[in-house]
Amino acid sequence: MSWMVKTRFSASPAAPASKPGPMSTMAASSNTRVSNGLKEFISLIGETNQGRVLDLGQVSQATITFFIERGYRVSTEDMLRSWKEYLSKEEERLRLMPLGEDGERVSQASLAEKFLESSLQYPEENFIGVITWDLFDYLDAELMPRVIERLYTLLRPGGAVLSMFHSRPPERFHRYRIVDGQSIELLSAPTLAVHARVFRNREILDTFGRFRSSKAFVGRDQLREGLFLK
Repeated sequence: MSWMVKTRFSASPAAPASKPGPMSTMAASSNTRVSNGLKEFISLIGETNQGRVLDLGQVSQATITFFIERGYRVSTEDMLRSWKEYLSKEEERLRLMPLGEDGERVSQASLAEKFLESSLQYPEENFIGVITWDLFDYLDAELMPRVIERLYTLLRPGGAVLSMFHSRPPERFHRYRIVDGQSIELLSAPTLAVHARVFRNREILDTFGRFRSSKAFVGRDQLREGLFLK
């Protein structure tokens, strides 16, 4: 497949699971899904000089080990948790303002800008790959495009972003970890944020408009995977 031009956000069906390898003993879990997006993501970042990968989900030793064993350096930043904690602190700060003090008007845009002053602080073109999991289904409307723009600057040319999108609101909140080269395990977790949106294919294309190529993989579990190449 050529990634030299902007491609349509086409849907590729999930392929049958391959024969389990030595790391696939966890794959028997009913919460483990075949991830063709992950398989192609690894193939893409492996075609360049191995470098640094950014994981924007909950810290998982299994995921970190997976990349380290393949020669990558890994940075982790649980962005959804950091954002929710930041909002809670801002709400508490405003609540504790002295009586009689002029009320402070804080817009969602200004909150997003201030949050990013201390988040995703890495050198430009520092990463060959970024995994966001289903982060963009949950982020506030003002923060999401700012995060995507920041990720674009952090990626090296030829670098890739792997994201997941729910085709309908999920019944429960999950976190994720890598099982092997094309398997991801869904981990039930306490609800950290309310599902905010269901993307249409055109909305995904528009949201990642700066990326020069994109591809989608549709699974049987209401999860779509998007792969975006800088």
